[in-house]
Parts: sequence; C-alpha cells; structure tokens
Amino acid sequence: MNAETPIDAAHAAMEGQPEDGAARLRFYERVADAELFLLLTEEAQGENVSPELFTLEAGRFVLAFDREDRLAQFTGHPAPYVALSGRVLAQMLAGQGIGLGLNLDVAPSAILVPAEAMDWLQQTLGNAPEETEARFAEFTAPAGLPESLIAALDAKLATAAGLAQAAYLVGTVDATGGRGHLLGFIDALEPARGALANAASEALTFSGIEAGAMDVGFFTGEAAVTAKLAAVGLRFDLPQPQMPERIAPAAPGSDPDKPPILR
Repeated sequence: MNAETPIDAAHAAMEGQPEDGAARLRFYERVADAELFLLLTEEAQGENVSPELFTLEAGRFVLAFDREDRLAQFTGHPAPYVALSGRVLAQMLAGQGIGLGLNLDVAPSAILVPAEAMDWLQQTLGNAPEETEARFAEFTAPAGLPESLIAALDAKLATAAGLAQAAYLVGTVDATGGRGHLLGFIDALEPARGALANAASEALTFSGIEAGAMDVGFFTGEAAVTAKLAAVGLRFDLPQPQMPERIAPAAPGSDPDKPPILR
C-alpha cells in the first residue's frame, strides 16, 4: 500500500518549508492525532508493554509506524506491537529520555523525533484551557482569527463524535470592554468536558496561537445564552453516533489517562 498518510503529507510540508514554524506545528499535531503501531519485544500483558529500544548516536528511541504494513515491512517478519495514539505515546515517553523513531526505512516521512521534542509534545498536549465562568457583556461574530485555527477546530471536533451536540465560536466583550473569543459547547457530556477543552487547546497551540486567545464554555441547549451564541457564532456540528455499539475490552493505551506501563 503506497497511499500517502496524513503524517507523510505533514512531514513533506515541514521539510519543504524548514523555516515555517506553522508547518512544524502541523506535523506534530498529525503525530499526536495519529494511531501509531509501536514495536514491542513481546506481546502486551494487560496495561504493561515492553517497547523495543534502539540506542543510536542521537540517543535511545522506540520505533512506531503509522500503518501496520509499514511495521511489517520494517521487521520483515511477524512482530508484537501495540496500537495507540501519538498523544498517549508522548505521555508514555515523557521524562524518560527516549525519543521516537517514526516510519524509519519504510516511508518518506521517516524521522527521528528526539526525547526533548517528545517531552515538549506531552507538555503542549497537557496545556488545557480552564473552563470559563465569566459573564460576558456581549457576544459578536468571531473576527481576526486565522483560517488555520478554523480548519484545526473543524478537524478536532469532527473526531469528537457524541461528546456534544454542537459548538459555537464567537467574539466576546467583557464588562470592561476587553475583547476575546469563546468556544461554547452545547449539551456536552459531563465526563467529556476535559477532552473537549483539550481539543480546543490543541487546535490553538498547533495553529501557532497562544492558549489565552480563546475561552471555553459549556452550555445547555435550553439556556438563554445558547440562543445568543447561535445568533452570531460560527457553528460546528459534532458527529452523532448512529446506533449504540457493543463495548469491546479496552486495548492497552486506549485510555489517555492510563498510558501503558513501560517495562
């Protein structure tokens, strides 16, 4: 299979524009969002995983690939692995002095991501905005935000199926005349609020915008403020599940709050 992956495309854009910080941010965003296949020394035992560690001149690295066939091509034989998101892998590796060898020898996006960069990624992903309790004097149409942020929000929220009904991006004016922006989620599931706030924060960060540029709020569909948001805001519709599915046992690394334990 030779189809280009999102990581391939982001890596090519980064390599083609080495001075473009936004291109680098988009590459790291794709790594965080991707499902990666981490090469192991043995089959995972529950939450315990034992990654293959390679010591190179640049340091120690685990190996992961953004497609199963790429991992198989690299090893040349059946090998144990675990599938997990890039953000979970960053959480696993943070502070351990271990980097990521991504798609080595099997794709144009082959790259060694040093331990320091994985630490930065984990810290960046952990910078969630606080939920706002502020009372705003006025809501306005959003203005002055780059298209890259709108596209990033659209992409992030498209993956948040069933976590809320919709979201509105609006401009805000507070009682002192200060202006800002608010992303208001409508009818969000209570346990999902942290994940939604994180998604908004990541969209800001990987668009090259400071996290303080946008507040996050949660409202019910019946609240009076929701009508005000709808009147002026840019609406994002979150996908809704079509039918309930049987819940399968959680795979190692599937819970971002419980990354697999390195052995």
